[in-house]
Amino acid sequence: MQQTRFRQHGQTARTDSTEELVTLGAQNPFVTSGAAVPEQRQAKVVQQIDQIDAAAWDRCAGRENPFTCHAFLAALEASGSVSADTGWQPFHLALQDDAGEVTGAVPMYLKGHSQGEYVFDHAWADAWHRAGGSYYPKLQCSVPFTPATGNRLLTPPGPGREETEAQLVSGCVQLAEQLEVSSLHFTFLPERQWQNLGGLGLLQRMDQQFHWRNRGYSTFDEFLGELSSKKRKNLRRERREALSPGIEVEWLTGTDLQEQHWDAFYQFYVDTGNRKWGRPYLTRRFFSLISETMAEQVLLIMCRRDGRYIAGALNFIGANTLFGRNWGCVEDHRFLHFEVCYYQAIDFAIAHGLDWVEAGAQGGHKVARGYGPRATYSAHWIRDAGLRDAIERYL
Repeated sequence: MQQTRFRQHGQTARTDSTEELVTLGAQNPFVTSGAAVPEQRQAKVVQQIDQIDAAAWDRCAGRENPFTCHAFLAALEASGSVSADTGWQPFHLALQDDAGEVTGAVPMYLKGHSQGEYVFDHAWADAWHRAGGSYYPKLQCSVPFTPATGNRLLTPPGPGREETEAQLVSGCVQLAEQLEVSSLHFTFLPERQWQNLGGLGLLQRMDQQFHWRNRGYSTFDEFLGELSSKKRKNLRRERREALSPGIEVEWLTGTDLQEQHWDAFYQFYVDTGNRKWGRPYLTRRFFSLISETMAEQVLLIMCRRDGRYIAGALNFIGANTLFGRNWGCVEDHRFLHFEVCYYQAIDFAIAHGLDWVEAGAQGGHKVARGYGPRATYSAHWIRDAGLRDAIERYL
């Protein structure tokens, strides 16, 4: 079997490049509740998502969330945005039945840092380092750079779904033990999977984001009618002032998306990345790939002034949610960020009958703009009993 090495922050972990098969036993070995897994299956572990059939993966992932679809995850890898070199080495797990058909999957990565996750465990890593341990590498079951809630245990709905999910967790934990990583993290879970993982013995953590909920509005003004007079006045003023310098807004999706739009948007994205964290995560090729493979699930909101693109926001369209992801600009205009990322997103959701707008992580200021708090969930397996006890008391 071919061997590779994972290097990051001075740590080296020996890993098996694959397709390696992990046989799942009759019980999850880590479960405190003794929950049974009814039958033996094999879990295939691969370091490239293209080693798993796209149709089989998407059958498990469903159509609700664009970030867990095969095309999105493949674009991250093919573009070089996600790799061992960037500290996100793919270690995807696919559950197979006796006929070799994929019945469940988990997007998973071997991590050499805690960047691009948005569920912060830097204090855990620092404490374990001071105690003489090595927190990295760790395993992360998530979508890179994407703080959006969605299934992490991908299984088709139907009878036996929770048992299949338990088998997926068992496979992830067995892999974590085999690799001797410090921990395994499932982040931005839906509440149902979070509750089930807690029942399987994983530590549970909660946080919050601020989302907009569509209560059947037919227009933006109808939504405004439910706000207080002060909020309503402020929102109208911000919208008016944001576009007052002669700025025009375009919604681009599907075949309307062209390379010239991505060229302009990438400039905005790089500018924001350089100012915020020093290194943009996504490469220019990533945007071309999603435009080629999933354009109908992409919404690019672009702003033009005097015939020149000056700002934009990238969104993804789910079954019932608009997910805001990246924003950038090359000209500063007061309230333009709020207009493009929050109010235009609401306009689009109303026009297309979407129930929610998730405008990304952080941002208590969103409450003043019609967004409300909504819980987010993560679950954590910690290999060392002492570290686990300390984290459990913290949580």
